[in-house]
Amino acid sequence: MNAWHSQSIAELEHLIITDVERGLTDEEVAARLARNGPNKLRKGKRFSALAIFVSQFKSLVIWVLIGAAAVSTALGENIDGIAIIAIVILNALIGFIQEFRAEKAAAALADMVSPHCRVVRNSRSVVVAAIEIVPGDILLLEGGDLVAADARLIQASVLRINEAPLTGESQAVNKFTDNLPPETALAERKNMVFLGTSVTGGSGRALVINTGMETELGHIAKLLETAESGETPLQVQLDRVGRMLLLACFCIVTLIFGLGLLRGIAPFELFLSTVSLAVAAIPEGLPAVVTIALALGVQRMVRRNALVRRLASIETLGRAQVICTDKTGTLTMGEMTACKLVTADNLYRITGEGYSTEGTFFVGNSEIPVEETPSLLALLRASAACNDAELALIDGRSMIVGDPTEGALLVAAAKGNITRKMIEAELPRLAIIPFDSVRKRMTVIRRQENHSWAFAKGAPEMILDRCTRIRTDQGIRDLTESDRVRLLHANTLLANDALRVLAVAERALDGLSFEEGKVTDDAEIEKELTFLGLIGLQDPPRAEAKEAVAKCKRAGIKTVMITGDHPDTARAIGRELGILGKNDEILAGIELDRLNDEVLKERVSRVSVYARVTAEHKLRIVRAWKAQSAVVAMTGDGVNDAPAIKEASIGIAMGLTGTEVTKEAADIIITDDNFASIVAAVEEGRGIYDNIAKTLAYLLGSSTGELIVMLVAVLLGWPLPLLPLHLLWINLVTDGFAALALSTDPVDSDVLDRPPRHPQTALINRDLIKLTLFTGLLTASVTLGVFAYELYIAGSSLEQARDAAFTTLVIAGLLRAFGARSEQRAIWEISMFSNIRLFLVVAVCFGLQLAIHHVPMFQTLFGVEPITLGQCVGWFAVGFMPLIVLELRKFIRYRLIKKI
Repeated sequence: MNAWHSQSIAELEHLIITDVERGLTDEEVAARLARNGPNKLRKGKRFSALAIFVSQFKSLVIWVLIGAAAVSTALGENIDGIAIIAIVILNALIGFIQEFRAEKAAAALADMVSPHCRVVRNSRSVVVAAIEIVPGDILLLEGGDLVAADARLIQASVLRINEAPLTGESQAVNKFTDNLPPETALAERKNMVFLGTSVTGGSGRALVINTGMETELGHIAKLLETAESGETPLQVQLDRVGRMLLLACFCIVTLIFGLGLLRGIAPFELFLSTVSLAVAAIPEGLPAVVTIALALGVQRMVRRNALVRRLASIETLGRAQVICTDKTGTLTMGEMTACKLVTADNLYRITGEGYSTEGTFFVGNSEIPVEETPSLLALLRASAACNDAELALIDGRSMIVGDPTEGALLVAAAKGNITRKMIEAELPRLAIIPFDSVRKRMTVIRRQENHSWAFAKGAPEMILDRCTRIRTDQGIRDLTESDRVRLLHANTLLANDALRVLAVAERALDGLSFEEGKVTDDAEIEKELTFLGLIGLQDPPRAEAKEAVAKCKRAGIKTVMITGDHPDTARAIGRELGILGKNDEILAGIELDRLNDEVLKERVSRVSVYARVTAEHKLRIVRAWKAQSAVVAMTGDGVNDAPAIKEASIGIAMGLTGTEVTKEAADIIITDDNFASIVAAVEEGRGIYDNIAKTLAYLLGSSTGELIVMLVAVLLGWPLPLLPLHLLWINLVTDGFAALALSTDPVDSDVLDRPPRHPQTALINRDLIKLTLFTGLLTASVTLGVFAYELYIAGSSLEQARDAAFTTLVIAGLLRAFGARSEQRAIWEISMFSNIRLFLVVAVCFGLQLAIHHVPMFQTLFGVEPITLGQCVGWFAVGFMPLIVLELRKFIRYRLIKKI
């Protein structure tokens, strides 16, 4: 890309072949439009509603269930088949609703192009459609305009541009026309304006050098097309579960079918039994459990200021190992605040955040009354007088209309009970000498009764050079050389704290005359000023952000701050929030450009703060982390954040300040733009994974118990202890309802005290397999024991023995749900009523089980008989045994062994 910012206007005029005074002719515009194409951004690939719906069926688990439903229906088990298909469709519908609007980023990006703009053509100023702008056009810019293309400034009069959507720079940028070095970073190219940014003040004239996809915004659009979000870890894990279940079912069917043939069982009867068992072995409720756990997580996250656009992204956030976060508005308030004042007498600290007018002035730890401090009162009064901003109350909240820096001065004055309304009433404005990049100061002239006053503010060195006196609490005296040295040293100290420093001065203009509204000689007015003080401003860190960063550290999550601000500002904020530690590095965009991808990949884990970065830098940072197999979350609000947000494992957009482009590229939107809300979302994500994992363990334990019961019966030559309808009842009603209630467990209080799970950690791992087999053996043992006792010892009929086995298995499964709530904590350490749903579901299922035995229709359907109180107590006691053993296992493994 050409270094347009480093070339002179004459060179550009020759290179682009245009006339900066007369503009292009209509014929030349038509020829360039045909050659370069329209000034618009290419819309990315769009997905139809049908394609999004079909994508919900990509999971292997879903296809295993569809196959199970087909087999069930073919075998006459229509209820089973209908129930499974209903679960599949419900899962698909919920996923479709969440993801329907997930692929609109490129379209939203295209909408940022200004519809119309003013240009010079044929020596005349005309308004044209922005889509017809071509390189060589001359743009005319005024306050409120959207910039229609990338352009080099020819003229700039107090021109200020809001470039936050493109560069992340938190302050409006003062523009000028001087040439800049070729290596100047994008955020420092102050002689250029860019498509998608807006004019906040002043006016200018600019030569268009790039349009459409060749602009900086177009470059971001290209990056957005190359960014790939990929499957979430949860989706990958569920596919693995599906493959394992499919393999397990095939092995089970083959084994039991083979053993049955050896025993001489009729092949058709054997086929029906083994296939029914294989279908029963599949945890049909798993997709519903996952979907409901995620959907409930969505509801909880809304209450914690996070909106979820993709269900599976919640769990991904719970796995996050790195959070790359924007600074402005996320870690900080996003509102400039005057926090320190320096006068001839004291250094003052001001409390209060953002644009709230509630605040107090302190010297050290002592509160200072403003009205009793003349030098402080004069400084605040002059700050409000030399000001173009307005402080407005909108929806009960203080808001700034105008420049944020000037707004911060108004807020500081309001904390001292000095309002803009009071200033305008006492000191009507006569004229203004506007700020420019050469003078680096601004002066407002006001009248007080029969006298005129000049109030000036600007860069400290420029204001001090024009001061001859200084105001103290005792009055006005001459400004000495030691005063200058002390004030310049104070300026350095404030700047080292990453504060933006302004100096304020005033002067009585008695004896000077000028035409009202105009100033012909600013040098005559801006001399022999009386110095009032220095004001240090910053976008302060959010009060809760430091604790949120500390929570991330305890949770094993690395927080990385990525900002378009100056490195000194980034370093100070990073240290204050605890992001930048003793051994952490800070890297500027210009240094990042010198690193190739391999070097960046090796170094990325040591860098905690990035400054002066572009959209491409952010994308490279995310890819470097992903190359290390890290689960990385990326937050942001500007257009320049969108490609990295889409590429990240989990993309997070800011809801208040975020552009539509960024929101459409994101998986989660934070409605209050607060980093603490991101950490809360991580907590929810970890809790959701815990619930899915514990529910999967519970379901697999139940299925394994059923399989062992049937397999052992075949091996021993016993009659089958369970009928197909018994298996259906256990899977879709008893286990299914309990599993759904288990998936709604509240998040453990210590969930952020654990390190994040590695993305390759499987849902079905060695520990889970051991627990599943142990649980299955326990459940099968009590079930087969009851069956054998009734059939071979008590002399009961086969129907009565099956009845005993069926009911014992149901009781064991329902009671085990309480123990499944925690892998390590015993049931007496968890409040029974913290998950009231589970308690009610278990109670209802017990009631239904009793109803089966005492309602004639159900007795016939399930082949059971009424049970006595003695049988009920006995089977309940036997069914309680697996829970007792599992709880003893927890106690031994996680209490006794850890103490040894």
